[in-house]
Amino acid sequence: MKKAIKTITATVLIGLLGTNVFAQSMEKNYKTVRVSLKIDAPAELVWEAMVEDYGKISNFSPYIYTSNYENGSLKGVEGAERKCLFNEKGTQWSHEKIADIDKENMVMRNTIVDGKKLPLNLDNSQAFYRVKDNGNGTSTAEYEFQFRTKPAFIGFIAKGQFKKQLKGTLIGLKHYVETGEIVRGGNGKYDEIKDKYPEPKVIESK
Repeated sequence: MKKAIKTITATVLIGLLGTNVFAQSMEKNYKTVRVSLKIDAPAELVWEAMVEDYGKISNFSPYIYTSNYENGSLKGVEGAERKCLFNEKGTQWSHEKIADIDKENMVMRNTIVDGKKLPLNLDNSQAFYRVKDNGNGTSTAEYEFQFRTKPAFIGFIAKGQFKKQLKGTLIGLKHYVETGEIVRGGNGKYDEIKDKYPEPKVIESK
């Protein structure tokens, strides 16, 4: 059971979820984890990395080995799809889709179309990506993950793992945007840089 829980990634993290836009109900009780981190870069650059370059989340997530656009998608717009591999062999993966996007307010809702080794109720899980302009050349990036596990009773265990992964993805994003260095699963960069940055703030965890 613990092994299955560890396969959930932040980008599934960091956000992500629902079988598809139309089937997703969010009718059952779900848990929420929401974290944020200040990034020393303009909001437009952070938004570009998080959302507009949707298929390249492996540029900054320490939990994703590779990520690529799917079904003809070329950039992060509503309806865009991507596939993320969570290990080198590709035996753990998620197929994700942008359900809604508000470019003006820099908010995106992400869903999971399909996946392997994801103990989630996909019809009652989703993630929000947000970027806030701080008005001084910096920005604040935020991930909010609303989820229900399958089976439901492991939710309290999974919440801690999700929180850790969301924080790690934000640190990877900060490093990538500020330095241009890629932080991906398997390249060892995250272990080198994780203690150099402030710990992301937990806004909500319930």
